[in-house]
Amino acid sequence: MTTTSQLNQEVHFLPPTEHAEAWKTLPDPLRVEQTSTALRANGFKVEYVSNGKEALEKILSLMPQGARVMKGSSATLDQIGFNSLLKSGVHPWVNLKEGVFAEKDPQKRMELGKQAVLTDYFVGSVQAVTQSGQLVSGSGTGSQIAAYAFMAKNLILVVGTHKVTSDLDEALRRLREHCLPLEDKRMKGLGAPGTVLSKIFIYEKELRPDTMVSVHVILVNEPLGF
Repeated sequence: MTTTSQLNQEVHFLPPTEHAEAWKTLPDPLRVEQTSTALRANGFKVEYVSNGKEALEKILSLMPQGARVMKGSSATLDQIGFNSLLKSGVHPWVNLKEGVFAEKDPQKRMELGKQAVLTDYFVGSVQAVTQSGQLVSGSGTGSQIAAYAFMAKNLILVVGTHKVTSDLDEALRRLREHCLPLEDKRMKGLGAPGTVLSKIFIYEKELRPDTMVSVHVILVNEPLGF
């Protein structure tokens, strides 16, 4: 059986392309407006804020007291202070992530993680958003994808506008050529063997807005995350 460590050793990252700098640069307001309009047409609710502080305030306004909250792994959430806030316990929500990681038994922890995606609010991010309103998320384990696709009652995605791409092809290139090497470096800095892109989720549209699920995309005019 191939182990995660062996998979990581087999990863060969592509060299930076001519898009590398553009993928780190904030787009002009018209492009953001066009993207916001497309996202709304695809059934997503869109909030636009100037910086990470405002993004955190927006999250606070969206999640009511007593809500059960789960989050995905995200450098963006770390940078805006959401991760530290959730970990501190100084908030009005039920932190399901804490319960999952408190479990020592790996099998039981996995089962708790599966149950946690059936949460009131799942907070995360994506690696790219296209001008036609598609959201692209890559994952090693796929732990957040179930919540994104179907299971969470409410989904909040915080996305820096530098992640806006012209189309889906560019979004996938951004994920593979830009985000994956940076995430690999981050994981190795934490003492892990690295990362593997094993699953990709493309969120084309939400067909159940305001009835069964609510998806808020918070676009932030700041280069947050990868």
